[in-house]
Amino acid sequence: MKRIAILATNGFEESELKSPKEAMEKEGFNVEIVSLKKGDIKSWADGNWSNNYKVDKTLDEVKAEEYNALVLPGGVINPDLLRREESALNFVRDFFKMKKPVAAICHAPWTLISAGVVKGRKMTSFKSIKDDLINAGANWVDEEVVVDQGLVTSRNPDDLPAFNSKLIEEIKEGKHEMQHA
Repeated sequence: MKRIAILATNGFEESELKSPKEAMEKEGFNVEIVSLKKGDIKSWADGNWSNNYKVDKTLDEVKAEEYNALVLPGGVINPDLLRREESALNFVRDFFKMKKPVAAICHAPWTLISAGVVKGRKMTSFKSIKDDLINAGANWVDEEVVVDQGLVTSRNPDDLPAFNSKLIEEIKEGKHEMQHA
């Protein structure tokens, strides 16, 4: 059975965690929410705090080797908090080193920028972080979903159907030899 990590903390965009998680579980994947601390993390929806989600594992309890893929939901607060945590950045880098699929939506590429894994990659994101990605060396495009050798990116919650579909396809394909940090 495929095991997938969703890395998130307080302030993640609710639909960008909930929708991919449900789509992957429907495929029979074992999906775990990995975060900085035990307990619950609080989602963000429609400009306000929303529901709590139970953390399955903390970063200090897991290794990228234990998972088939990594999903990074957006929201503005969530990736900004994660990018400050070296343990989160190392976890992200390890998926790239192991050539495993990684999917990031909306503002989540901020975490990828801080992990140093976007240079030379074709990507999309929420439009407000376009310049950040370009400055970090990514080839930014305005498309619903972009797949570059196992790296899946989308712009916003409206892109979730396409994002989920490509994410599942990449997980089923497995490792991508051209996936690189």
